[in-house]
Amino acid sequence: MKPNSTAKEQSLNPQPVTHSQSQALPIETEPIDERVLTALNAAAEKKALDVVVLDLREIASFTDFFVITSGANERQVQAISDEVYETLKRSGSTAARVEGYKTAEWILLDYGDFIVHVFEQKARQFYDLERLWRESKRVNLPPGLVVDNSSLRRES
Repeated sequence: MKPNSTAKEQSLNPQPVTHSQSQALPIETEPIDERVLTALNAAAEKKALDVVVLDLREIASFTDFFVITSGANERQVQAISDEVYETLKRSGSTAARVEGYKTAEWILLDYGDFIVHVFEQKARQFYDLERLWRESKRVNLPPGLVVDNSSLRRES
């Protein structure tokens, strides 16, 4: 692909993406919104897997951040979303919309400035939001939120 090709040309003629290209770029200077931190802490309470925060401020107008996480099964996906919803509600923030709760394959909690996506692992791989929003910047999470929960993962 030519270096100066348009976004349309790039989307119509995708090039193979290497692992390093698929990772969103990290940012370090911007602090994370307090409500996003609250959502991250709530997800961590329920042992959320593979937590990622994408900064969309430069590329999207509908929201500022995506919080993306996974659960090992439908029950855990619902537990993570319940904890995020209830914790933010107690702190004064109510979700404008909650989608996908019954099927628990992909639960979306819309808070306006940020959206929390809680996936079942196979659905997360299928929809691959990190790839779709690869032009976003990946936010470095505070050390206390990065939990090694690899022992909870189900082998596929």
